[in-house]
Amino acid sequence: LQHVMSHALPVFWRLHRVHHTDLDFDVTTGLRFHPLEIFISMLYKAALAAALGAHPFGVLLFEVILNSSAQFNHGNVAIPLSLDRILRRFVVTPDMHRVHHSWKVKETNSNFGFFFPWWDRLFGTYRDQPQEGHREMTIGLKEYRDFEKLNLLRLLWIPFEIKIGGYSFRRDD
Repeated sequence: LQHVMSHALPVFWRLHRVHHTDLDFDVTTGLRFHPLEIFISMLYKAALAAALGAHPFGVLLFEVILNSSAQFNHGNVAIPLSLDRILRRFVVTPDMHRVHHSWKVKETNSNFGFFFPWWDRLFGTYRDQPQEGHREMTIGLKEYRDFEKLNLLRLLWIPFEIKIGGYSFRRDD
């Protein structure tokens, strides 16, 4: 739900699009988040854990699984297609999540899951493969294509740009 909201609500998309500016898809993509997005995420997860009375070990375990799966999901790992088709019935694979990092809006608006793939299938946001195939697919956002301009200061400034740019949730190309 948090990931979908990061795309659906403009105020959260301002922060989350920093993650989608990466021009490559690898484990570093799983670490590329604006500090404010991390802070807001930490606040609501702490509030939710407190409201549910979650045990600290349970919270720690969730965070370990979340961060480990983020590294796996964003890994530039070549899993044979036959094995990937089996795995993605149970977990989100790198090929499955890579589609979500396409610069095509209808592909970005798919495969939101971070661990279980069932949510995307249930809510109709599952996309098996990118339209152009994984090798030809363009990663990133159309507005942020110049690698030289995607330095740390620019990434920190992106949420505060006047024009939100990019796309609106569920809009087709």
